Amino acid sequence: MEKLVHHAKLEWDGSTGEGYRAYPRAHTASAPPAQAALRLSADPQFRGDPDLLNPEQLVVLAASSCQLLSFLSVAARKHVDVLRYADEATGYLSEDLRKARLELIELNPVVHVAPGTDEELVLRLVDQAHEECYIANSLNSTVTVRATVVVTAT
Repeated sequence: MEKLVHHAKLEWDGSTGEGYRAYPRAHTASAPPAQAALRLSADPQFRGDPDLLNPEQLVVLAASSCQLLSFLSVAARKHVDVLRYADEATGYLSEDLRKARLELIELNPVVHVAPGTDEELVLRLVDQAHEECYIANSLNSTVTVRATVVVTAT
């Protein structure tokens, strides 16, 4: 199998000539060939714009999205009828800024499935998806998944 390659493009303009407090943190990121671009900044704690996404949020979003996509894949292969999936994920930065990192990412998916679905099977598939998630497997952070299964009435 050919190695998959992912590209990213980043652009920033400004001046750091007046020191740490003065330079703008906003920048633009894209991932060709996709046409969409994101305006990003630093976390507000690091003098960033609170109205823009920051890299830490993107890592948490990537972990959440990868878990969703991995789960939908394993559920579809097992013919489990998933009707809705929502996650409210949280990332925690280390308190020791000398070793700055996201220490923990907590994923909390709520999975809605069709009536008659085996809830224990769904939870096993959530675990399998976590094991297969490229992003979780690539991170140095601990990624936990605490899923809730909801059987949706017809």
